[in-house]
This record gives sequence, structure tokens and C-alpha cells, in this order.
Amino acid sequence: MELFPTTRPIPTTVVPIPARNGKTRVPEHRRARMIVAGTPVDLCGTPYVLSTAAQRLTSGKALAIGSVNLDHIHHFGGIERTRHNLVTESNTMEWLLLADGMPIVDRGNELTGTHWPRLTGADLLPEILHLAHTTDRSVGFLGGTPLVHELLRRRLMRNYPGLRVSGYWSPDRSVVDSDELSHAVADDIRDAGTDVLVVSLGKPRQELWIDRHGDTTQSRLFLAFGAATDFLAGRVERAPSWMSEHGFEWLYRLAKEPQRLTHRYLIEGPEAWVRLRGAYLVSDSNHPAHGRAGTPQVLE
Repeated sequence: MELFPTTRPIPTTVVPIPARNGKTRVPEHRRARMIVAGTPVDLCGTPYVLSTAAQRLTSGKALAIGSVNLDHIHHFGGIERTRHNLVTESNTMEWLLLADGMPIVDRGNELTGTHWPRLTGADLLPEILHLAHTTDRSVGFLGGTPLVHELLRRRLMRNYPGLRVSGYWSPDRSVVDSDELSHAVADDIRDAGTDVLVVSLGKPRQELWIDRHGDTTQSRLFLAFGAATDFLAGRVERAPSWMSEHGFEWLYRLAKEPQRLTHRYLIEGPEAWVRLRGAYLVSDSNHPAHGRAGTPQVLE
């Protein structure tokens, strides 16, 4: 069974906009999809994500939104792929996987001949919290330490007064890795009436947890955004904008947390980067585009 079943785009009528670099900038309600080492990546903009999220909060199947970077490719499209594709028969989760890392975005731009934005969980989380606030949807937070949750609670009270927070859950790794114990946590999340669940368990645990236990929570929207809550809570400082815009955020984070991130960025990252060269476009979630890699194609 496919680990990341993917969404179909919302039809819109738009006109391409020329970009300064000579490539065609596609309006952000459009979407294209490429496959990287078996992992689908959705190229789109913030308006597409928010309109899709708003739709799923009111009707249709539940939706999980995740971020694809080289670390994601390592776990779900590289040497770990076989082990992490083992999912339960009851899985029905649908995924929208966004281009987070600059190498992913650059490869998508190269394949489509267009300019797509980089979409990070840290940038999208405040937008989706605002959406939940204005539509009176409840938000729950799974993962992170009690300290982060306390900092987050204060930040939410200041920036989103009136936001309904269903709860904060901070299970340790033994709970996350246990199907039985995780099912109990999912029951608690369901009983709390959680519409939007932000899952910050780190890759690959957060995606696997959503895939295996998301249905039990009966939530409508899942956000596998990793460290986004740390940034929002103010516990971790983001890289300067010039570093992020030029693809050097990884270097900033490596300098801040060398012990934790050296293996990810310097050992696992290069292997995943090589796999980007085999990326190709698809015309929908099932059929490869004619010509595969190098064929410019944008989905309606």
C-alpha cells in the first residue's frame, strides 16, 4: 500500500505570470507534481495549501500536510524506503507533500520551467492557525516537551486570542513507537474534539504516526511540520532570511546543533541529493507525464 496517497488539485482558471529570471511563474493556485525516488512532491503556493486545508476542514476526506526536504527523501525515498513503506491495512490517509528544501524546489523549477515557492512548515503553521481561528476550529499539538508547550501556550494566547486549543500531548518515544499506547493517545485526541492536529515528532515518526493513527483521532487536518512549533514558541531561532532564501538554512541549523544534525546533513543528505536527479513529473497521482524528467507540465 502506498504510504502517501496524494490529493487531486482544486480546479482554477489562471494566467501564467512571467518571472524576472525568464522562467514562467505559475500563479499559486496551480499545482504540479513530481516524483523523487518514489516520493510524491507537490509544487504549489500558500494560497493552494490554504484553500485545500479550508475545504478539508468542512468536507471530504481528512488531509495530512507534510514537508519534503532531503531528510524526507532519505527516510521515505532512499535507503529507508522499504522499511517505512510498511503501513497498516486500515490506512486511508491522504497526503499533500510540499517542497520545503531548496534542492527540492530547484529540481521542481528545472523540470517544469517555472518558478515555485519554497513552502516550510514554520511559515505555513501561523497561516493555518489563523485559518483555524477564523473558522472556529480546534487545534491540538502532539509532540514536543512540556517546556515548549508552555512557551507555545503563551505565544498562542498573545497572537491568537480566542483560538480553541484542544490539548497538548507530549508522549515519550516508547509511547510513540508502541501501536497500543499510541492508539490510547489518539483516543484522547479524539475525545478532546481536535479538528487540526499539529504533529511534531520528527521524521520519520511524525509521518508514520499520522499514517497509522490519524484515523483514530477523527481530526480533519494533520500537519507534520517537525520543528515548526519550536520556532513558533520561540525556543529555536530561525536562520536569517538571506540564508533561507539562498538555500543555506541547513548550514545555520548545523552550526547551532552540530551534535544532532551533522549526520543528517553531511552523511544522509548527499545520498538523498543524488536521488533528485531521477525526479520526474506526473500528470496526475497515478500516471507519469510523457517524457518523464525534463518535460514541462503543470497540472490544472
